[in-house]
Amino acid sequence: MPNWLKDAVFYEIYPQTFCDSNGDGIGDIPGIISKLEYVKELGCNAIWLNPFYDSPFMDAGYDVRDYKKVAERYGTIDDVREMLKKAHSLGIRIIFDLVPGHTSDQNEWFLKSKQPGKNEFSGRYIWTDSVWEAPPQYRLLCGITDRDGNYLVNFFSSQPALNYGFNIMRFWLDVGCDGFRVDMADSLVKNEDGEKPETCKIWKGIRKMMDEEYPDAALVSEWCNPKVSIGAGFHCDFYLDHDNNGYRILFRNKDRKTGETTAVFSKNGKGDITAFLDEYLSDLNATKDKGYISFITCNHDTPRMTKLFDKTEAKLAYSFIFMMPGVPFLYYGDEIGMKFMEGLTSKEGGFSRTGTRTPMQWDDTANHGFSSAPADKLYLPVDTSDDAVTVKAALEDPDSILNTLKKVIEIRHANPDLQSDGEFEVIYAVKEKYPFIFKRGEFIIAVNPTNQEQSAPFAFDCDTVYELGSHEQKGSYMVMSAQTLSLLKIK
Repeated sequence: MPNWLKDAVFYEIYPQTFCDSNGDGIGDIPGIISKLEYVKELGCNAIWLNPFYDSPFMDAGYDVRDYKKVAERYGTIDDVREMLKKAHSLGIRIIFDLVPGHTSDQNEWFLKSKQPGKNEFSGRYIWTDSVWEAPPQYRLLCGITDRDGNYLVNFFSSQPALNYGFNIMRFWLDVGCDGFRVDMADSLVKNEDGEKPETCKIWKGIRKMMDEEYPDAALVSEWCNPKVSIGAGFHCDFYLDHDNNGYRILFRNKDRKTGETTAVFSKNGKGDITAFLDEYLSDLNATKDKGYISFITCNHDTPRMTKLFDKTEAKLAYSFIFMMPGVPFLYYGDEIGMKFMEGLTSKEGGFSRTGTRTPMQWDDTANHGFSSAPADKLYLPVDTSDDAVTVKAALEDPDSILNTLKKVIEIRHANPDLQSDGEFEVIYAVKEKYPFIFKRGEFIIAVNPTNQEQSAPFAFDCDTVYELGSHEQKGSYMVMSAQTLSLLKIK
C-alpha cells in the first residue's frame, strides 16, 4: 500500500475546462501547470487528471485513439513531464485516467482487428464468429465491417470493447505519473456474471506487477463495490452515485413520486442515516487494513451537489466528506460552489453530464479567467449569471465554501485520526432522526444538516476544535443548532 494515500486529498481536474493557456477556448496542460500552486494552497496534495490522450473525442477523451500520445489540443508529452515535475516539487502526486475496457473505433488496434484476414489484433476485441450472430444480452454493432462478425461495444457505439484490456501502464509510470484511476474497472472480461472473478484475477496480476515494479503507485477503481474491487487489488474504490446506494442516500436521494429531496444532508430533515450506515459499515469492515473507500464531492459524470443543495447544505456535505475515513476526492469548482448549468447542448458525449463540465471560474475578467478566447469559441459556455461564484471572490469571503474547505482539509492533514485509515465508530445514529454523531480516534464529529434544532444523548467531555453553526451541552444531551457540524476533541 503506498504510504502517501494515508494523508491524500485528491483534486479532480477535467483538462478541457480547467484553464486555457493559449486562447483557443480549450483547457490544456500548460494551463494546469499554471494553477498547481492553487491546488496546493487549497490543501490538495494529489490530482486525478481526466484523459488527455489522443482521441476523436466522441466521449470527451474516454474513447482513446492512441494511449501513448497526448492530444494536440492539450499540449505535448514534454508538457506532461513538466506538469509532473512541478507537481512533485510542490508535494503533489498525479494519477492519470486509465481506460482499459474499450478504445476508440479509430484506434490502430481496432482498425487492424476489423480486417477480414486474421492478424495479431484479431482477438484484441470481442467479435462474434459470424455476422449473423447477435446475442441479445450484448451491445453489438452488426454488419458494418469487412470482417465476418459483429463486435461488442463497452458503452457508446464508438467504443469497441477490448478483450480484457491491454497493459500500457508502464509507459506512463515511467514518464512519472503516480498511478491510475481506472475507468469502468469491472468491465474487462465481458462474458461473466456475479462477482467478476475473471476480471478480479486480471487486476490481481496487475497489482502484483505494480507492487514489484512501482510500489509507490496507486490504483483507484471506478467500481463502487469495495468488497470486490479492493479484494481484486485496488488501493481505493470510488463511492459513486448509484441507485439506492449509500452515496445517493447521503447526498442525492429524491422521492420517486413527489421529487422531494430525501438526502441525509438536505436541510428538510427527511433523510435516514441508518440506511447509509447499513451499507457503509459492511463495506468499511470488509476492507479494513486492505484499502480505502473514496468519497467524492462530485465528478465529471455526476450533477454537482449544488443542483440540490444551497451553499450551507453544500458546506456541511463537503466538510463531512473530508472528516470521513478513506481517500477523498474534490471535483474542480465544487470548492467555490459552481452550479450545475442546466439546458446545455451536449458536448463530446456529455449529454446530461454536460452541465457539470463547464469552465472553471477563476475571477471577474473575461470568461471568468478561464480563457482569453471569444466567448463563442469556448469549449463550453461559462456561467455569466450575476451570482456566478469565482475563486477570487471566494478567497475574499471568510464564509465561502472555499475557505471552509481549506480549513477542514488543513485540520485533516494535521490529525492522523481524521485521515484515511483513522478509526470510525458510530456514537449516535437513529432511523430517520438527527443528529448523526461518530468518533474518529480522539475526535467526535456531530452533524445536524437540518434546518431545525436537534439533540442527542452525549456523554463525552470535549473541547471544540472547529464548528460550522453551534452546539451546547444541556445536561446529558448535546443540543445542535440548525445546520451545524461540530468537530470536537475528547479531553
